[in-house]
Amino acid sequence: MPNPWDVGSARLLESLGFRALATTSAGLAWSLGLPDAQVTRDQTIEHLRQIAEAVSVPVNADFTDGYAVDPTGVAANVTLAAATGIAGLSIEDSSGDDAHPLYDFELAVERVAAARQAIDESGTGIVLTGRSEGFVCGRPDIDETIRRLRAYADAGADCLYAPRIDDLDHVSAIVAAVSPKPVNLLINSPFTTVAAAAQLGVRRISVGGTLARTAWDGVLSAAREIADQGTFSRFERLPDVEALFAD
Repeated sequence: MPNPWDVGSARLLESLGFRALATTSAGLAWSLGLPDAQVTRDQTIEHLRQIAEAVSVPVNADFTDGYAVDPTGVAANVTLAAATGIAGLSIEDSSGDDAHPLYDFELAVERVAAARQAIDESGTGIVLTGRSEGFVCGRPDIDETIRRLRAYADAGADCLYAPRIDDLDHVSAIVAAVSPKPVNLLINSPFTTVAAAAQLGVRRISVGGTLARTAWDGVLSAAREIADQGTFSRFERLPDVEALFAD
């Protein structure tokens, strides 16, 4: 389930045969010239609508923390997101507060439960992913991560996700802990393969902003060469992008 960052990249990935896609809040932010945390709820809602309308495969939404702290606000925002045509969304427990980077356990669970209720009331049947961010925000505690993921599953999450975990023993432990509910694995470095992850019981893989970063890497490398050396060596063996979108 790779992560496009705009309509063009979404259509490209669909054309390559991927059966589902997921948005990336970071990739969206960079396309707007912003850091990840500065993208607003309304910008995200419009982005979700554009991506969902652009492709025929299911689209999962990176909905960060639901763009609200309290469960009521999360529910209201999930209701808005559910109306965009997406097939799923994730709610994470990262608070953005450096002193307390994860929402308190009870509040985090209530937020997932509120998202569940909003989805049920919307009648859309979209997939809810409960996401724990300890390994992203400097709290890499596998036991606490598992405790949270289990609680999110009990609160109604359909899929569980703890990004930035690249220890395969940890992956196996999460899969076992939340079974039979499926686990999403973030692969943002070559620490495993699709086949190996499947053998561990992983049911879904996403890449976050990493495809967007590879695109930015190409642009930065070529632009820096022009700026620093006045040469254009990277303008060779480039893809025929026009042909990718030809009817």
